[in-house]
Amino acid sequence: MSPLVDVSLNRWDARCPAAQQAATKQALEDGHVVWLPGLGFDLRQEEHALLDGATGGAKNISWEPRRGVRGHGPAHDAALLAALMQRYARQSRTLLASLLPAYLPHLQQGRSSFRPVEIAGRATSWRKDDTRLHVDSFPASPTQGRRILRVFSNIHPHGAPRVWKLGAPFAQVAQRFLPSAARPWPGAAALLQCLHITKSRRTPYDHYMLQLHDAMKADLAYQAQVEQHMHAFAPGQTWIVFTDVVSHAALRGQHALEQTWLLPVKAMAEPGKSPLAMLERQLKRPLT
Repeated sequence: MSPLVDVSLNRWDARCPAAQQAATKQALEDGHVVWLPGLGFDLRQEEHALLDGATGGAKNISWEPRRGVRGHGPAHDAALLAALMQRYARQSRTLLASLLPAYLPHLQQGRSSFRPVEIAGRATSWRKDDTRLHVDSFPASPTQGRRILRVFSNIHPHGAPRVWKLGAPFAQVAQRFLPSAARPWPGAAALLQCLHITKSRRTPYDHYMLQLHDAMKADLAYQAQVEQHMHAFAPGQTWIVFTDVVSHAALRGQHALEQTWLLPVKAMAEPGKSPLAMLERQLKRPLT
């Protein structure tokens, strides 16, 4: 089966029949990317100025309601960025309300992001190199088992695609890398939180997910040999994915928006398909 599931929508507030809602939820929980090729995010006239230049600087500009805009340089208007990302957050929530209404009461809003810089050719450390296949885990912001649900839109003004690579199912990733993962040190989670290295307690689940993230990126033989699928998301397209379970890499592209939502495992239709449940089955112990 293709790692992408095509959903035909051209409105963020579209009315979706129950069958389409159920199919979308199953696709996501089964580890597929839900692709909406007819759904674009339209910029306002003044927002097009944010797409000028951006050949260097931070790869990610973020916005959160309590912290405002972070990571932008002098070339970007902070107020304009905040308005853009806040509007994208609202529209992504509207989309999820249409497609995944059962999730809506449980969703917790995470960061909004604007990715202004070309991915290809960008110099970075191997751990931060998103051109390598990985599953998402947040070093400073533990999810404590919650799912990472992300909505992406390509807003490039001149037709450049955002090229992704999709890798092996999570169960195969865990079977390969979990046996060699180091166990967390007793007391380490409390120390990390006390020193403000993490914003909340890092659970054993978060520890092992970081181990998988790093082990995948560090293993160049795995990166070269694992089965993988390429897909180019054109401007004017949107896609939704649980990035904690889908092996993915962003190879090329500039100017994209992304909204993160956190979902408790208990809100899933099938909690047993969560990475938390899969890791707990393999390790035979609770991780939260």
